[in-house]
Amino acid sequence: MSDLSFTAFVVSLASSAAIHFGDMPGPDSTVRSEPNLEGASQMIEILSLLEQKTRGNLSAEERQVLEQVLYELRVRFLEVAGGKQIIER
Repeated sequence: MSDLSFTAFVVSLASSAAIHFGDMPGPDSTVRSEPNLEGASQMIEILSLLEQKTRGNLSAEERQVLEQVLYELRVRFLEVAGGKQIIER
């Protein structure tokens, strides 16, 4: 069993958010589920908390991965929550 890196942990949380968004099937299914914005929001909040609590203690690469993942999840949240309609106008 290999050690879990910080980056792998962040990607794992992002994957959970993708499942909540309905972008990929869960680990026990081959079918995507309907978006669960509450679940996705919780994953974003966890990652935001992680960013706050680890500030100043991450390598440049770890910080960049965390910031990029948070940015992409926040944009995706807006798309799924209805912001996509605004962008398409």
